[in-house]
Amino acid sequence: MLDICLLGTGGMMPLPYRWLTSMMARCKGSNLLIDCGEGTQIALSQKGWSPRPIDVICFTHYHADHIGGLPGLLLTLGNAQRIEPVTLIGPKGLCRVVGALRSIAPELPFEIVYKEIEEKEEVFYIGPYKIEAFKVEHRILCYGYTISIPRKGRFNALKAKELNIPLKFWNKLQNGESIEDISGIYTPDMVMGPERRGLKVCYCTDTRPVPVIEKYAQGADLFICEGMYGEDGKEENAREHKHMTMYEAAEIAKKAQPKMLWLTHYSPSMNKPDEYLDDLRKIFPYTKTPRDGWSLELGFDDE
Repeated sequence: MLDICLLGTGGMMPLPYRWLTSMMARCKGSNLLIDCGEGTQIALSQKGWSPRPIDVICFTHYHADHIGGLPGLLLTLGNAQRIEPVTLIGPKGLCRVVGALRSIAPELPFEIVYKEIEEKEEVFYIGPYKIEAFKVEHRILCYGYTISIPRKGRFNALKAKELNIPLKFWNKLQNGESIEDISGIYTPDMVMGPERRGLKVCYCTDTRPVPVIEKYAQGADLFICEGMYGEDGKEENAREHKHMTMYEAAEIAKKAQPKMLWLTHYSPSMNKPDEYLDDLRKIFPYTKTPRDGWSLELGFDDE
């Protein structure tokens, strides 16, 4: 199971009714945050979700509306008696940027583990998460992410009995261990079925439409994408500042066919994103325009 919450849906500046960009995922007691804009802590408090289990923070890029809330969040984690390491993932320059921000949060009771993205596409495995980063097109170096929960195949007890594998080894085989015993060598592939479909969320903001987004959003359970502009006449603004319109996001979803599209990173000038839904759903029917605090519980297909 994977819980997703859009803590903040705003771009550029916080508004009284809209905090800046941030998304949280929860799975198996581990929390993962993408971006940490101003207001992230308040949004967490309003949602009733604790910051203490945050094990991973991913950054799309280092504009202030995506990382300005980090020093306060780190201090809050420290004040919550967090002692376990926190992993930070982001484009090149991560250590330098976070190091500068930490001048106002210098003493923390936990270690920060830095993982700078070196390639155009890169994969990280942390806790229950498979994290895939992919380079997009913004005014500065910027990445989108997919957060996946892989799922093992089914254990074939009948096969294990046919192979006379001792019962005491079954659990280890299910957990991916190989066993060498006087009775033989047993490997997981002997008794495990093919990997089943897991869960996948694709998150992408501050970019022009580029083919790699479609690649990573393909078949996602949830595709969260920038929809900065919806008004007529804003197309040139989007091109000039390397952002995306709502309609461009919907076109990507139409090609990638996720189960659902959530738009985010609205311009401060956009008061009512819902006004554009009818036209957007003509492009991609499963489009939604969330507000801060929207959440979704994703479960495996057969549960």
